[in-house]
Amino acid sequence: MDLKVGDKVDLLVVRNTGIGFTVLVEGAYEGLLYKNELYQKIEEGQNLVGYVKKIRDDEKIDVSLQAVGFKQTIVKNEIIILNALKQNDGFLALNDKSTPDAIKYKLNMSKKAFKSAVGGLFKQKLITIEDEGIRSTSLQ
Repeated sequence: MDLKVGDKVDLLVVRNTGIGFTVLVEGAYEGLLYKNELYQKIEEGQNLVGYVKKIRDDEKIDVSLQAVGFKQTIVKNEIIILNALKQNDGFLALNDKSTPDAIKYKLNMSKKAFKSAVGGLFKQKLITIEDEGIRSTSLQ
């Protein structure tokens, strides 16, 4: 196997299982995309781009639709939040008290990812955090 953790790969969704979706990785290897890591709807037969998360001892591959690596993921999520702020007149009614479902519905990311990205944007002084949500500092 010439794949390594972090590699960008082509995926074909094969079947829905109890814990996720079995996928064909690069047309040659069996992989698993876990349901608890999905923030978008996927269907059998769909082609996706993913990333190698782990190569298991049984030579099956755990994959993710998000790039592997803390820094890459935070920057991507920060951009998603900034774009959502632009589309909503600079304000999002989401904060650390929001439900995971509300964040997932609005931004297609986990609550943990949201909180990390908001922290980064706040440190960069790109947003302010209010009781009702977050506000862009550049669109005020």
